[in-house]
Amino acid sequence: MPDPPGDRPEDAPAGGTTGTATGTETGAATGTATGGGATAAAPGGAVPPGSPPAGPPNGYAGRNGAGDPRRMPPWLPKAFVLAGAITLAFVAGLWIVERLRDLLVLLLISLFLAFAIEPAVNWLARRGWRRGAGTALMFLVIAACLAGFLGGIGSLLATQASNLIDEFPGYVTAVIDWINGTFGTELSRETVFQRLPTVTEQLSGQLSALAGNVWVIGTTAFEVVFKGLAVLLFTFYLSAEGPQFRRTVCSVLPPHRQRQVLTAWEIAVDKTGGYIYSRALLALVSGVAHYIAMALLGVPYAATLALWAGVLSQFIPVIGTYLAGAVPVLVALTVAPSTALWMLLFIVGYQQLENYLLQPRITARTMDMHPAVAFGLVLAGAAVVGPAGVLLALPLGASLQAFAGAYIRRYDVEEHPLTEPPARRVPRWRRRERGEPPGERTGDGTGEGPGGPPGPGRG
Repeated sequence: MPDPPGDRPEDAPAGGTTGTATGTETGAATGTATGGGATAAAPGGAVPPGSPPAGPPNGYAGRNGAGDPRRMPPWLPKAFVLAGAITLAFVAGLWIVERLRDLLVLLLISLFLAFAIEPAVNWLARRGWRRGAGTALMFLVIAACLAGFLGGIGSLLATQASNLIDEFPGYVTAVIDWINGTFGTELSRETVFQRLPTVTEQLSGQLSALAGNVWVIGTTAFEVVFKGLAVLLFTFYLSAEGPQFRRTVCSVLPPHRQRQVLTAWEIAVDKTGGYIYSRALLALVSGVAHYIAMALLGVPYAATLALWAGVLSQFIPVIGTYLAGAVPVLVALTVAPSTALWMLLFIVGYQQLENYLLQPRITARTMDMHPAVAFGLVLAGAAVVGPAGVLLALPLGASLQAFAGAYIRRYDVEEHPLTEPPARRVPRWRRRERGEPPGERTGDGTGEGPGGPPGPGRG
């Protein structure tokens, strides 16, 4: 049978290359390309068994193939979009928080006040009162105390300011005479009185400029009143409808998260209420002590000044002590310089007594916080929130400390000279009560008996 076209020798291409040779060359080229030239080609273009499939080097599958190293991975555009969306959301959140800063501060103050009065409201609710009525009663009590405090202090300041202005030259003369007689100086009254008109004129000019800016004063007063009413409204609803509010919050959380939120809420109420009531007790003790001292020294307005000293020294951290003591000393100066000096000495002595004896005992269960930590929290609160942060810093810090103590795991401390507690000498009268030999001291500072390191002079 005749050969088909293309299979005859005369149909071969020029150059004498046969089909077998062509197949061999193609197979060899294919085999060499596959595996980067590591696989030898079989005769006739056959691929040896077990060889990888033919393909481009290094997984190259064409210009638009999946293995193209020059092509962008499919997940990269999504990552860019997600990163951009997160950045935009973060910036928008910061912008919203900055715009709502005043509202957030009002809500924080309201929450703090609701925590403070909630123990009393709960006590009234357990005795049959409705929570709304109990909250309203607490508002009336607080308003009465605040009105009495501001009314008494306002009348005192107005009266004393008028007296100081009228009798200021006489006070200056008395002070100069007392300084000259006590310290042997030679201050000239004429020189002081020559400078007084200039000081008085400057002070009068500043007061006149301040009084002339009625619009700014009125706007500020309206803003303060509006914010005060907003705080009262938020506080009332947070306290009167506290259980409903907590149920609403917990309804969107899983059970284990609900327990954590309720525990944190309970700690915050306990610490904030304890802070307010312990400070109120300290203010009462301070007021009574100052009243007795001022009554004995003959300082006028003793009751009002005692109320001033008690409240400001306890409810305004750090600077409250100095503000509370400055006014009684100035009023005592109108009696006599020696009376003011005795008043100053009493205030300093009582402050030390309160810091080292009264305050640790009264606030041990409510505000167990190191003084340095408390001072740092006050500075941080003032820097972040402003004046309101000074009042909110200590209760918030105590709540966070208690919450961390309840959930952070603690370990036994390794014995080391750097971690050894200092030994504290037991008072002599306590050693006699326990029948201990004189000179013994405890090694752990708890007063449980001897056993610590030897005292001075003992081997």
